[in-house]
Order: sequence, then structure tokens, then C-alpha cells
Amino acid sequence: MPAALLVPAGLGLLFLVLPLVGLLARAPWTTLPQRLTAPGVLTALRLSVQTATLATLLCLLLGVPLAWLLARVEFPGRRLVRALVTVPLVLPPVVGGVALLLVFGRRGLLGGWLDDTFGVTLPFSTAGVVLAEAFVAMPFLIIAVEGALRGADRRYEEAAATLGAGRWTTFTHVTLPLVAPGVTAGAVLCWARALGEFGATITFAGNYPGRTQTMPLAVYLALETDLESAVVLSLILLTVSVGILAALRDRWVTGP
Repeated sequence: MPAALLVPAGLGLLFLVLPLVGLLARAPWTTLPQRLTAPGVLTALRLSVQTATLATLLCLLLGVPLAWLLARVEFPGRRLVRALVTVPLVLPPVVGGVALLLVFGRRGLLGGWLDDTFGVTLPFSTAGVVLAEAFVAMPFLIIAVEGALRGADRRYEEAAATLGAGRWTTFTHVTLPLVAPGVTAGAVLCWARALGEFGATITFAGNYPGRTQTMPLAVYLALETDLESAVVLSLILLTVSVGILAALRDRWVTGP
């Protein structure tokens, strides 16, 4: 391999790996079990898992139909819709949190109506955490499912239609099983992104222990008072991330 490529490649690898090595090197391994069972850690972990799971379910409910629409239906402005769907991928999460606040806040476009009509207040609540996580994570699911739909063999759907199956039956019994690996991969990525969400959550839902303080927010707070606790929380998120990458490795290497 030419040195002109080997040297920057090695530097790039070190740039990505050394921070992780530093995290492992500074971990308080001797007191790790006690810190992992600390009430604040368990509360933040439980809340993170719960909200990330609920956000993923919300993304599945809304994102799979949207992905199907983008993949299978020709309509004016489809490219614009696809661009809008992917905006949260490049939008700074804090900006996303501000946008959510302007829509679902008590004086927002919909928030005032929700509060007056149903007594529902989303900002600075656990439901607000779920909403913020779903906003930033849904594009991962949509992109994965749309790609799976575009790569699926439509002859099976056409065969089901010729046998008298309706559109809903074809979708639930033929299309979804065909793209199940893509849906699963998208849901896992969506869950992992929701678990690590910080900017939109702290802007829209705040940082209240037991109610809106997820793991990333707990890491941010711990950095100000207890570095070792911040390292422990970071290790948990790192373990989850590595587990997600290991689970999806075969799909990324072999393709859909």
C-alpha cells in the first residue's frame, strides 16, 4: 500500500479509536459495580430504555407507512418530501428542540390547542422526551425501510394481487415479510439513535431527574461534579453502540 494513503489512513483510525481507548483507560473498574447500581444511574438507564423504546414504536407506526409512500407511490413533490424527511439527519439537534418547542409548547402552533382541549402538556415531560427522540431518530428508520422496499421483488406482491388479495392483505402478508430485515435494521438504528439523543431532548424536555434526565443528559450533568460517574455512564452507552454495530455488521457487509 502506498505510504501516501497508509499514513493518513492510520492517522484517521487513531483519531477515531484513541478517544474510546481513553474512555476505557480512565474507567473506574474497581468501583464499577457499585457505580452501575447507583440509584441515579439506574433511574437514568431505565428512563432511557423506556423512552427510546416508545420513540421507536412511534417511528415504526408513522415511519413505515411513510417509507412505503416514498418507495411505491409517484406523486408531485416526492423529492421534496424525501428531502424534508431527511432534514433531522443534518439539522443540529438543538435546533430541532427549538422547533419542537415552537410547535408543541404551550404557545406553539399545536401546543396551545392540545393544552386547552385535552390538558396535554408535552414540553418538559417524559412524553416530550419520546417526541424529541422520535423526531431525530425517525429518518434512520425511513431510509432503511425505503431502501428495503426499493430492493424487494415486486413479483410476489403482483402474484398476491392476481390471487385476489387486497392491498392491505398484500402489504401485511407479503410486503412486510419481504422487507422485515430492513425494518428490523432500521428499528435498531432508530432505537440506538433515540437512546443517544441529547440536544433536542434537553431543549424541548429539560433535564429533570426521574422524568426527563436520560443517560446522555446524566453524562452531561455528571461531568460538572463527578468525572468517574460520567465515564461509567459513557461506558454503558458505548457498550450499547458496539452491540448495535455487531448485530448489524453482517447486514452492512453483505448488503440487503
